[in-house]
Amino acid sequence: MAAYEEYLPAEWRDAYDEWRGGYKNPYRDLQDDGRNRNWDNERRISEQYADGVVAEITFPNTVPPFYPTGALLARSPKDSEDVRRRKAGLECHNRWLADWCGEYPAQRRGLPQIFLEGVDDAIKTLTWAANEGFKSFLMPHVAPDVDLPGLWSPQWDRLWAAVQDLDLVVTQHGGNGTPDYGKDPASGVIFLMEVPFFAHRNLAHLTMSGVFERFPNLKYVMTEQGVAWAIEELRRMDAYHAQMKHGRVGELGFSADVVLPLKPSEYFDRNVWIGASFPSPGEAEAMKVLGTHKTMWGSDYPHHEGTYPYSTESLRRAFHDWDEIEMKQVLSENAAEVYSFDLDALAPLAAEHGPTFDEVKVPLDGIPKGATSPAFFKA
Repeated sequence: MAAYEEYLPAEWRDAYDEWRGGYKNPYRDLQDDGRNRNWDNERRISEQYADGVVAEITFPNTVPPFYPTGALLARSPKDSEDVRRRKAGLECHNRWLADWCGEYPAQRRGLPQIFLEGVDDAIKTLTWAANEGFKSFLMPHVAPDVDLPGLWSPQWDRLWAAVQDLDLVVTQHGGNGTPDYGKDPASGVIFLMEVPFFAHRNLAHLTMSGVFERFPNLKYVMTEQGVAWAIEELRRMDAYHAQMKHGRVGELGFSADVVLPLKPSEYFDRNVWIGASFPSPGEAEAMKVLGTHKTMWGSDYPHHEGTYPYSTESLRRAFHDWDEIEMKQVLSENAAEVYSFDLDALAPLAAEHGPTFDEVKVPLDGIPKGATSPAFFKA
């Protein structure tokens, strides 16, 4: 497979050589021998087949050119030159990704990345992505300490309109959008405690601000952020919505024009899906409460916390008492609907490599030796 430098314009080659000598992949499980899982077709496909997986939504694991770290972890650019460099790096990654996914078009749905520092550039990138056959893209979170409006702002409506018109799915991954915690002794643990909050809050931002009301055909997927939290968040939003219809929530008054015509939970049912990575039995139960038509399973291959090479065992632990209809929804049908996979085309591969319903129905009687995923250790 071609390397990144082959996708960079000539003007960036010298800068790329300088950058490449100084960066390091931040994912410890993808360094050294593990890193080529990101691009080595033979290794990636064979390992996924052995694990019972025949199609994937591919999240970016590599560090894009000119980024200080992975795009999910990097802080916002420092200045206009940094913006220009990073934009060139993301465009390079996106061009590479188009070719990489094109080698297995029925089995891969890659997520090109956009840059929020310029809406016109973001729309241009999304138009290119749709023309290249991409079905979705990775939407970054907005940190509270950067000079960008929150996703609730009407300033983003041009972006949402373009996404809807292009029939692209908005996918957000947990992990970024946090403030800069500095380098205090407790900075790392505070990041760990708060990173879910800064990912979860976008559900309220897009729902309560009326984005889903203004753009009823927008499809929004939240991934690797758990499931159970969304149940209480929807209850909370519905409760506030009911009070707002009477004009007040406590001391705060609300005019009729900001009260949504539908309940927040109704927008969720129409516009939102949850991608649940390595779910435990408890998270599997939360999927049923939230709605099995709204949730999708993920292995998080090839990360240390992912279920590879024990995905079938993890399914047996979480889903052994599910009926076949619900299991099919969560393990294949919902993802096929949202990300436009052809299940008929995948059926021969699934028959050869995927676990059967009867195999998953067997309860797991012990944690596999060497398993590292939370799927095996959470209640």
